[in-house]
Amino acid sequence: MEMEKETTPPRSTRQKISNQPILAESSYEAPAPPLADPNSMRIFSWNINGIAPFLQKPITSYFTSSKSVSSKGSIPLASLRDFLQRHNWPTMIFLQEIKIASSDSKTQEAVRIAVNTHNTAEKASLDKRGPTYDVFFTLPNDPHNARGLRGNGKVYGVCSIIRSDLSATSRNVKVRTVDWDKEGRVSVIELDSPSFKLALYNIYAVNGTDNPYRDPETGAVLGTRHDRKLAFHRLLMEECKAMEAGGREVLLVGDFNVALDARDGFPKLRTFPQQHVINRNDFLFKFMGQEEAQPKQGFGGLDVWRQMHGDERRYTYFPRNSEWGSSCDRIDYIIAGRGFWEKQLVKACGILDSEEGRGPSDHVPIWIDISSDGKENE
Repeated sequence: MEMEKETTPPRSTRQKISNQPILAESSYEAPAPPLADPNSMRIFSWNINGIAPFLQKPITSYFTSSKSVSSKGSIPLASLRDFLQRHNWPTMIFLQEIKIASSDSKTQEAVRIAVNTHNTAEKASLDKRGPTYDVFFTLPNDPHNARGLRGNGKVYGVCSIIRSDLSATSRNVKVRTVDWDKEGRVSVIELDSPSFKLALYNIYAVNGTDNPYRDPETGAVLGTRHDRKLAFHRLLMEECKAMEAGGREVLLVGDFNVALDARDGFPKLRTFPQQHVINRNDFLFKFMGQEEAQPKQGFGGLDVWRQMHGDERRYTYFPRNSEWGSSCDRIDYIIAGRGFWEKQLVKACGILDSEEGRGPSDHVPIWIDISSDGKENE
């Protein structure tokens, strides 16, 4: 198969990367712009690659030192409360790959504390000024496929963090998961108001590999992780179509572990081994642009970033074992159902693609603004 042409380098690699350390006062990522409309909700999504660096104390700044931001240096520490404050208290933040065992109630409680409390005494007074947040976990309970490297189940997992005052504004909020996933990959927020009904999905999709996928009940090998990825696509597609059939508008947000086309990979899109091409095509068929051609087969969603930013090349995954910007992909994104998009409920979206914004993770945050009153944009 002919390989795709290499894409234009991302903005951060067009100039030589400086070897000078980043000063502490410039260590925060550029924030998303302020909300232009008070009737909007801002949702962040971030694969944080493990919650531990966000819970360590003491934390005196977003990073422990300038040395910690080096691509090959130590992993920096971060503060969830600082992130929320720095971005003007968003309505929701969806975290993926939090790596908390379902039995670890201590760490779960530490997360609840971290989103509502600054980790430094000098910022304690700010906690009373900002809103409180409720925390909802979807954690692995599959003993055969989510055991972790040491058998403790600390792999995968998603966390949906929601402002506590959301329900107080005449909206009925329900958070649930799905019965077909036991790896902690799907959190569903059903949001009702007199004007609309939404189903917002926090997704950490399966990464396709040749490793075995086992029956969650018996442990018998059913195929590979590639096979499970294809099944995950099908089950999630069916879930989304069922939500739309029930009168809900659907928005999918998170890490989908697939780059959609040549614009989404640098220096090039991954096409080997062949199974990655199969996985990509399967995802495109089941979720993207199929409504007109195959109205009864695909979900027919729209890639919000491409709809709003055209061919602009921006990336969300920057592996820590590579120099910043030398290898990257856009695999975290937002998919709007056709009805969600046509009602103009999407107002803006962005990617915080900086080395500072990556923080302790190997992904950077993404964000979207959506209507909170059910009124279409002018």
